[in-house]
Formats: sequence, C-alpha cells, structure tokens
Amino acid sequence: MNTIQLFITCLVDTFHPETGEAIVRIFNRLGLDVAFPADQTCCGQPAFNAGLRADARSMAEHTIRVFEAALGDVIVPSGSCAHMLKHGYPELFRNEPGGLLRAGALAARSFEFTEYLVDVLGVTDLGARWDGVLTYHPSCHLLRGLGIDRQPRALLANVHGATILDLPHEEECCGFGGVFSVEHPELSAEFLKRKIANLESTESPVLVVADTGCRMHIAGGLHRQKKNQRVLHIAEVLANREGR
Repeated sequence: MNTIQLFITCLVDTFHPETGEAIVRIFNRLGLDVAFPADQTCCGQPAFNAGLRADARSMAEHTIRVFEAALGDVIVPSGSCAHMLKHGYPELFRNEPGGLLRAGALAARSFEFTEYLVDVLGVTDLGARWDGVLTYHPSCHLLRGLGIDRQPRALLANVHGATILDLPHEEECCGFGGVFSVEHPELSAEFLKRKIANLESTESPVLVVADTGCRMHIAGGLHRQKKNQRVLHIAEVLANREGR
C-alpha cells in the first residue's frame, strides 16, 4: 500500500475522532495506508489569525519538522487548517529563504480531504449510501481561501440514495471564523441564526460540512435552540454504506 499522512487537526482529534476514523476507512478501501504522526499538534492557525505571529511560527516550525520525517502526501480534513499549511506557512517564512523552502515543500504535498479524493485520486464515487436528504454548507476557508467547491459537491452527488438540496445563501459565513466568534460574539450569533434558519427552510435533517469548526458552531446553535437537525463531516457520509 502507498502511505498518506493524516493531519488530524485539533478539533477532530479532540471532539470528533469519528471523522478521522471515517477517513481511514475511506482511504483503506481505496488501497491506501494511513499514517498518523503522533507528535503533530495545532497548525497554529488560531494564533496566526489573532496576530500572534511568534506563537504561530513556533507551531509551524514544529509541524514542518514532524511531517518532514513522514513520507507521503499530507491530508487535512479541514479547509481552514489546509489553508494554513498551504498559504499561512509560506507567509510566516516569506523573509527567510531556508524556512520558506521548507514551508513550500510541505505546502506542495498538503491537500484538503475532498480535494485529494477528486483531484489527485480521481475518485468521485466511493460506494457510499445515504437514504435521505442532505444539504451542504461550504466553509469560508475551503470555498474562498482554497477555491474548493466542485470537489465536495461531486462526491455528494455520487452518494447512492441521497437527495441533495441546495442550502439558501450557502456562501454566507456560519459565524464561527475561529477567533472571530470570540472577538465578535454578537455578529457571530447573528450569522449563526441566519444559517440555522436557512437550514430549516430546506427541511433537510442533515447538514454536511467539510470543516469541524463550522460543524461544532452550527451543531451548538441547533442544540441550544432544541432543533433536531444533525451536522456531519462529509467524511462520515462518504464512509457510510448502510443507508443512514
């Protein structure tokens, strides 16, 4: 088996390990072995976005060292973390030729999960099954930061038994935005309220996302409002073969 490296991300590792397990099942079915460098930590994106560049740089240096010792492409199940590896790291080291070279090397072998399936492996039908209605929320970093939109939609379109409904005003932010939700809680809450209202208008029982930050933010809002809709990472839908 060829080996890929899974950059699990903090939120998946801590709150939704089932997403990582689904990713491993998917790649194993495709004949790929998945390695998990145990020394990986936060990519540094929260510190980077908060302007704490020294802290972000320290975490970036650690991440680069960890994955330099691990052979294979690096797969990231999060648009925001993938954006950090591909664009944030080169920015952090832009004035240091040696560091920039190393950051660029990691960026070149780093891929967001759906991007890797569709654009690198050429796979859109994973034999997944979901008997019911799904709708999809494109996260900000994935859509605008990485320009990835066609790939998750192509994968969802090939989920057998699923009816995919468009989410009204889908490109609007859910209100998470990492430190944005902490620094601007009132705006964050308003964005979230609108996102949940748009989800309810579809009557879809499941919202699919490709970023765990959005998943937790929207799911938290649904829980507080005592709503029954679920939010799932796209990997969990694509790994499913039992209908629900």
